[in-house]
Amino acid sequence: MKETSPAHGTNANASRDSAPRAGSWPGFLSALRMRYRWVICALLFFGVTKNYMDRQVLGVLKNTLQQTFAWNEIDYGNLVFAFQTSYAVGMILIGRLIDRLGTRIGYAVAMIFWSFASMGHAIANSLAGFVVARFALGLGESGVFPASIKCVAEWFPEKERALATGIFNAGTNVGAIITPFLVPWIAIQFGWRWAFMVTGALGFLWLALWLTMYRKPEQHSRYVNSELELIPTETGGRISWLPLLSHRQTWAFATGKFLTDPIWWFYLFWIPDYLQRRHGLRLNQIGPPILAIYLISDFGSVAGGWLSSRLLKQGLSVNAARKWAMLVCGLCVLPIAAVYRIPGLWPAAILIGLAAAGHQGFSANLYTLSSDLFPSRAVASIVGIGGMAGAVGGMLIAQIVGHVLQWTNSYMLPFFLAASAYLLALLLIHLLSPKLAPARVAAE
Repeated sequence: MKETSPAHGTNANASRDSAPRAGSWPGFLSALRMRYRWVICALLFFGVTKNYMDRQVLGVLKNTLQQTFAWNEIDYGNLVFAFQTSYAVGMILIGRLIDRLGTRIGYAVAMIFWSFASMGHAIANSLAGFVVARFALGLGESGVFPASIKCVAEWFPEKERALATGIFNAGTNVGAIITPFLVPWIAIQFGWRWAFMVTGALGFLWLALWLTMYRKPEQHSRYVNSELELIPTETGGRISWLPLLSHRQTWAFATGKFLTDPIWWFYLFWIPDYLQRRHGLRLNQIGPPILAIYLISDFGSVAGGWLSSRLLKQGLSVNAARKWAMLVCGLCVLPIAAVYRIPGLWPAAILIGLAAAGHQGFSANLYTLSSDLFPSRAVASIVGIGGMAGAVGGMLIAQIVGHVLQWTNSYMLPFFLAASAYLLALLLIHLLSPKLAPARVAAE
């Protein structure tokens, strides 16, 4: 035994030496392969960032385009209405299409379509031309959240879904941060048409990464064997769309989206104008306060998802964890009701940022309800139904804000609506689904 001990020790050392060491490049690759789902989350993050850059260009250039084409506030509201109308239609059609085509191909098709639509704004020369471009953009962009939430349902265990959703949803804020800095610079240097061209063309860079890197988990076995055990497997065929409408869980999700999505559209399309109008900022001065608003909002997106995931790990039920997190986020929005009275730019920006953070945290948990309540093969359809409800709400807010500003020149009513939407949404969600029990759905 004494003669063989050194050899045994040598083999053990050799085995340890051959294993990837922490801090080494092989060790990094090994860790990456064990957590490839977070690489997928990063792809979703950048896709959402691109999505929000495209939709926010119009809001950043609002004053420039109004002066160029002599639009009034109602004309601008009609442009937002056109986007929301097609977004509502697209949520139903494209959400269902993504469930049928699969996440990889469905997301790619949506990205190609909306990137070309974004670039199409550059050739518009009238209000009608912009209406056509906005309609096409809304139709294509409607695919981003059904595809992203379906992807999270396919790749992540239940306890990580809200966090993953919060992380990729933070891309909305990053897009909203980049755009007010990038777009004015492009518009001043090269003209406003190039702003639409450049942001639209970025989609094809993302598309190359997506098609190269994305597969379903079972098709990524060389990376994620250890992860497959964490991801729930589902059996059964496709789920029909119409029967989903018979479930109270569908209406709970859709009601939440109807009441809260319009508030985010309001922030996206009118906050740059509010800062310019109320605080006398020029186009090249809106970047810093917008940066502050969406940095705070980014924190809210991740923190809201983290909070419910943390509560789940501490033993709370899905029902309690999601609703407590949504309540905290809804309370963060309340102070925005008084922001129109605040004369200082930075105090106003901080309050708007807090409200935007509350929205994003609420939204991360609301989106996660779709995968809590329904199997992954139905998630894109459910998100599509909810997204359509949110877009219909967005159509209403576009008309309300446009007419209110034209008639009163005051943001008082829009900010009051923003403050009250979230707690009302949570109350209705609780009434419709008191326990967040998963829906029993039958396959086709």
